[in-house]
Amino acid sequence: MKHFSIDKIQGWERFFRANFVNSLSGFKPVSLIGTRDSNKIDNLGVFSNIVHIGANPACIGFINRPKEAAPHTLANIESSGFYTINHMHSDWLSKAHQASAKYPAEVSEFEAVGLTPVFKENFPAPFVGESHVQYALELSEIIPLKINNSFFVIGKLLHAFVDESFVSKDGLIDLSKASSLVSLGIDAYYLPSPVKRYAYAKYDRPSSEIEL
Repeated sequence: MKHFSIDKIQGWERFFRANFVNSLSGFKPVSLIGTRDSNKIDNLGVFSNIVHIGANPACIGFINRPKEAAPHTLANIESSGFYTINHMHSDWLSKAHQASAKYPAEVSEFEAVGLTPVFKENFPAPFVGESHVQYALELSEIIPLKINNSFFVIGKLLHAFVDESFVSKDGLIDLSKASSLVSLGIDAYYLPSPVKRYAYAKYDRPSSEIEL
């Protein structure tokens, strides 16, 4: 294998460096985060750094870039306290990717890219009508990250909307059936496919396969 020192990596062109470093951590879920501002303008942003925090209480986090680079999602969450996360799918990928463009605050990405804002359960933030997996969160905390001026945003799960046919008997959501995308680098998208599933590992017995 070829060795790449951090000094060499830091010297690369910006987008080459971003793609390389972003790819090191592997495939990531990619979703659209929906928010609404105080003027009732709906906003969408593409996020590929969403992470499960815990199931009890049910919490999910994501990284928001520095405010000067991506201000609208974070500002809307700070002001309203609510947001949605919506999986992306290949049949409308070009529209979803376009939502990553830096539109002015007064422009709704829903309208600009041709996706459908949907409101459910009296929840104040919009869902993406085209998404097969949607969930709603209430802001719990925002943790500033000093190392690069970004923010770790943690939300409490309030609602989830998933087709029952995607949910296995033990609760696993089969995201391959939902055709949910994953991302690599800053602009590459993939469809994952199942390989194997194993029973809960214990030190005193070999792992056994279970049905996907």
